[in-house]
Amino acid sequence: MVVIGAGSGFGVWFLIRDHAAGTGGGAGPSVSVSAAASASGTSVSASPDGSAAAGYRTTVDPVGYTLDVPEGWTRRQKQGEKAAVVFYDSPSDGRQLQIFALAEATSTESLDLAANDPGYGYSREPGYQVLDRASGDAWAELTYRYDDVDKGARRVVDHRFRAADGTLYAIRSSGPESLPSDLVRAPLTTAVASFCPAGARCG
Repeated sequence: MVVIGAGSGFGVWFLIRDHAAGTGGGAGPSVSVSAAASASGTSVSASPDGSAAAGYRTTVDPVGYTLDVPEGWTRRQKQGEKAAVVFYDSPSDGRQLQIFALAEATSTESLDLAANDPGYGYSREPGYQVLDRASGDAWAELTYRYDDVDKGARRVVDHRFRAADGTLYAIRSSGPESLPSDLVRAPLTTAVASFCPAGARCG
């Protein structure tokens, strides 16, 4: 789970749950321009250099990585127990990206803990149902649905992976279950493919 071990408790988990969040690897050289301030008061740089896919922009996130996110989505940040949890929210359709570093030894261990911990795992959510599960040498992914008390039925794709600098990260994409599944997955696919920690060699 988010930069925590199994005993870290409900408080940190609450920060990063999909329904608790409000709404809802590397890029090439670029020239940065100032973008809107985030909810945390730190600025985000947007890099309009043509490297991002149509409908996306490259952002140099102040937490310490570069990635491509959908144009028009707004950034906000909450502090977990040991690291920042960054959100990019769609202003129109309830979709969301969520990014955070992990503390577990492997992506599979982290995802299993997130799903099955008896205190705060996804499996405790109302209407929880696994839709797909996949893994590779340095990544693990779980797709599931659940019924959010405020937002209704939600689909989540939780992808955990080892980045170019060796750090484990999670990128979660979520949205209303009524949306086509590819619309929920697309921002995740782009974010993972473009993700590059500061100072790392990606490409």
